[in-house]
Amino acid sequence: MEEKIKQFKQLVEESNNIVFFGGAGVSTESGIPDFRSKDGLYNQQYDYPPETILSHTFFINKTDEFYRFYKAKMNCLKYEPNITHIKLAELENKGKLKAVITQNIDGLHQKAGSKTVYELHGSVLRNYCMSCNKFYGAEYVFNSDGIPKCSCGGIIKPDVVLYQEGLDDNTITKSILAIQNADLLIVAGTSLTVWPASGLINYFQGRNLVLINRDATPYDNKADLVINDSLGKVFNEI
Repeated sequence: MEEKIKQFKQLVEESNNIVFFGGAGVSTESGIPDFRSKDGLYNQQYDYPPETILSHTFFINKTDEFYRFYKAKMNCLKYEPNITHIKLAELENKGKLKAVITQNIDGLHQKAGSKTVYELHGSVLRNYCMSCNKFYGAEYVFNSDGIPKCSCGGIIKPDVVLYQEGLDDNTITKSILAIQNADLLIVAGTSLTVWPASGLINYFQGRNLVLINRDATPYDNKADLVINDSLGKVFNEI
């Protein structure tokens, strides 16, 4: 494993157009629970499956129950960036990392200092009134009683992509362009099983594809380097 980390470090040093594509595993070392592990949200017991609660239909029809779950399980405000977030921000500041593409909705990449971040699934930090489109921060939503309401009386909805909703076309386009232009694509902390986000890896045409994840992924055989270890341990060497 030490040899693989050494090889990864060398690839980063030799590359000047790096793109990072990350999933829930990037934030678990900050203490944020993931969804699909044995201790993740999808394996906990609720009156409804989390996939159902986090759907557009459920939000519209059972808004109060949606927000009970959302406020209890999706509040990321107390968490801080970990070494992976920090090192990625440093690489961007040096001009080597051109973009972070994330499936996470916690805003920790920006909190660490990253500026070019494409959030495939939106962010809890952005919330809008469904009637007048007025913006509200996450604190307002998470600290509200019951269903958060706008000053106009409209219901506020998080700018998070729910099940049954499509990804933002502009975010997808920018992500694809970044991946196509990359000489090194680092895919980390994701099982690469969530479509369409996982399909973005197919646009990579560069020199080196690196996969860093605790468990195997469906794309391991396409990678130039696979590291099954802690993200924190790997990025601490950068």
